[in-house]
Amino acid sequence: MGGERSLSPNAGIGTRAIHAGQEPDPTTGAVTVPIYQTSTYAQEALGKNKGFEYARGHNATRFALERNLASLEGGRHGLCFSSGLGATNTLMQTLSSGDHVVAGNNLYGGTYRMFERVFRRFGLEFTYVNGARAEEVEQAFTPRTRLVFVETPTNPMMALTDIAAVAAIAHRHGAKLVVDNTFMTPFFQRPLELGADVVMHSVTKYLNGHSDMIGGALITSDEALHEQLRFLQNASGAVPGPMDSWLALRGTKTLAVRMKRHEENARELAEFMTTQKAVSAVFYPGLRSHPQYELARRQASGFGGMISFIAGDGSLESGRRVFDRFTLFTRAESLGGVESLVCHPASMTHASVPRETRLAMGFADGLLRLSVGIEDLVDLRADLDHALQCV
Repeated sequence: MGGERSLSPNAGIGTRAIHAGQEPDPTTGAVTVPIYQTSTYAQEALGKNKGFEYARGHNATRFALERNLASLEGGRHGLCFSSGLGATNTLMQTLSSGDHVVAGNNLYGGTYRMFERVFRRFGLEFTYVNGARAEEVEQAFTPRTRLVFVETPTNPMMALTDIAAVAAIAHRHGAKLVVDNTFMTPFFQRPLELGADVVMHSVTKYLNGHSDMIGGALITSDEALHEQLRFLQNASGAVPGPMDSWLALRGTKTLAVRMKRHEENARELAEFMTTQKAVSAVFYPGLRSHPQYELARRQASGFGGMISFIAGDGSLESGRRVFDRFTLFTRAESLGGVESLVCHPASMTHASVPRETRLAMGFADGLLRLSVGIEDLVDLRADLDHALQCV
C-alpha cells in the first residue's frame, strides 16, 4: 500500500469516511483499495520480508479499514475482527480471573450471553447496572473492577449513559470505559472525545450498511492497550477476511449520507407513532418526551435510526400481530442496513436474556424494534400504519 493520504486535521467526517486510511494503489493507481486475497506472503530471504508474513496478522485491506475506522472515531488505533462478538471476546481477554466488570443491564443479548455463559466460567465477575444512573454505576465498583462496558443508546430500550460522567467515575477507580457505539456510529457520537478508553462496533451494522458482511472493531488511543489488543487479535485469530474488510470500506464511504437519511426517516416515524392510539410506548432519543433527550442533544449530534415501541398492551400476542403484518419492513434480526427491518427482540436478538430481567426494565414481551432504512418515507409510514391497524 502507498503512504497515508494527507488530510487536513479539520477534515469533516464525510471526507474522512471516503479518504482516511486509503491511498491509491502504488502499483496501478487504483482508487479503491485492492482486495488482498492471500493467506501468506513470499519472503525475500531468511528473516527478510516486506512487512507481511501471514494473513491472520497482516492484510493490507484490513489495515486500510482499521485506519479508516480509527480516523472516524478520532482514535489513534483501530483493530478489526470477524464479528462484533469477536471484538468483544478479544477485549475481554485483556482481563484475568478474578477481575470485575460493571456492565449496562440492557446489553445486546449476545454480549450478555458471552459474559454470563462464557467468561463467568473463567473467573470473571459481572455486575449489571442501569447505565443511565451514574450513581448506580459508581456503587457497583469493587477493588477488582477493571472495566465498565456500556451501550448508549441501549439495545433495545434506547436508554442513554452519560459517557463523560461515567468515564470520570471509571478513571477515578482505575478502570477503563468501553462504549458500544454501534447504534450511533461516529457520524453522530464519538465516545473517545468524551473520555471513553475504547469504542466497540459491530461493523456488520451501520458502518458497513448493506447487510452483506459480518465484522467487528475496537478503536482506542491507549498505546499500551492497543499493543495488548493487537497481540490478542493475532493470537486468538478472530480476524475478518479481506473481502469482508473491502465491503466494510465500501460501506463507510457513504456513511455520512446514509446516516442523515436514516435519522430523517426515524424521527418522522417516531413522531408519527406518538400520535397512534395503537402504540402505548415509543423509545427514541430524538423525541422530546424521552427522559434523556437533553443528554442526547449534549453528547451526540443526532439521534440515529433505531426505534423501539410497544403496541397495545405489550403482550406477546399484540407484538406478534403487528410484526406479522409488516410488508416493506423486512422481518429479520440485525440492523443498520439500507433496508428497513423489524425485529422482535424477546425471541430474536435478546432470547438469551431472562424474561424477568427484561420485564424489570420495561422490556415487554411484545416490544418491537425498527431499524429504519433509507427508503422513501411515505412508503415506510404507510407500511407502519398498515401494521398497526391490527391493534
